[in-house]
Amino acid sequence: MSQQELFVIWSEEADAAMGAKEAGIIINLWKCVGTRRVIAIVDVESPDQLDQIIMDLPIMKKMGQYVNIEVTSLRPYEDFATDLKARKN
Repeated sequence: MSQQELFVIWSEEADAAMGAKEAGIIINLWKCVGTRRVIAIVDVESPDQLDQIIMDLPIMKKMGQYVNIEVTSLRPYEDFATDLKARKN
């Protein structure tokens, strides 16, 4: 694959990401400098929904065998702090 072909796929991916951000699914998005890594904070209803979204990404459809995705669940820190306060008694 040429660099130009990769840029075309990445451009499609960027369009999809910005659309998801406008729709509120992506809370924020960062590109790691100097590496092929993007970090996204997403708000989804379930792991199933996230899996469906990932499978529909342009980059997954065109070169999914080369894509590595790591998922970490996050929770609001305020909820964690509330749990801690309940446990200290």
